[in-house]
Amino acid sequence: MEYIRITSIEDPLFRSMHNLMKEVFPPEEVLEYELWKEPLEDPGIRVFVALHEGEVVGTTEYRYYEDWNVAMTDFTIIGREGHGIGRFLAQHRLKDLHALAAANGKELLGMFAEIYDPYRVSDYEFGGIKPMDPFVRREVLSHLGYKRTDIDYVHPSWNNDGEAVTGLDFCFMPSDDSMSELPAELIVNFLTRYYAVLPEKPQAWLDMVAKLKQREKVALLPL
Repeated sequence: MEYIRITSIEDPLFRSMHNLMKEVFPPEEVLEYELWKEPLEDPGIRVFVALHEGEVVGTTEYRYYEDWNVAMTDFTIIGREGHGIGRFLAQHRLKDLHALAAANGKELLGMFAEIYDPYRVSDYEFGGIKPMDPFVRREVLSHLGYKRTDIDYVHPSWNNDGEAVTGLDFCFMPSDDSMSELPAELIVNFLTRYYAVLPEKPQAWLDMVAKLKQREKVALLPL
């Protein structure tokens, strides 16, 4: 299996990757094909595919923020069972992030991720691919070390229609597992920058950020 970075929508592997995304994720979670041009060309956004015998069988997108020394996992897709694709992507991603942090003269503080909560929303099918089942994914991510931030979380729809998307938790995987809280300011700054690309923000998201600005710390809870 190969770990290959995608940096252009002209790359034929990107078409395969985008098709895989549409098979797995709900429509409001998938950015339109043409809108990927700038993100893929952004050196700070890292999009990789797992290529097995010429076929895209998995993909992950993430980014590293030098000023905060944190990463964000945008998504991870496992497109086929029984090939160890999840571990392959997680190991290569973490190795890459540790290298980026080291080049920044630091040890990685940790990594954010939005994680579906199937106990609140029951109709996520994820293309019928068993490793992508939200119950399975949630437990795997818990095993990896992700913790749930103590926030009533919503995020803007990637359709940029001003709708609020619920049914997810905003989580953090600290490099130091004993870490039990994060500065609220870090979360506010991160979410503000991360969703700057979407001008249409739902009121629920604005209210969530406003409440966070009134807090000093946010607890990290079991996932």
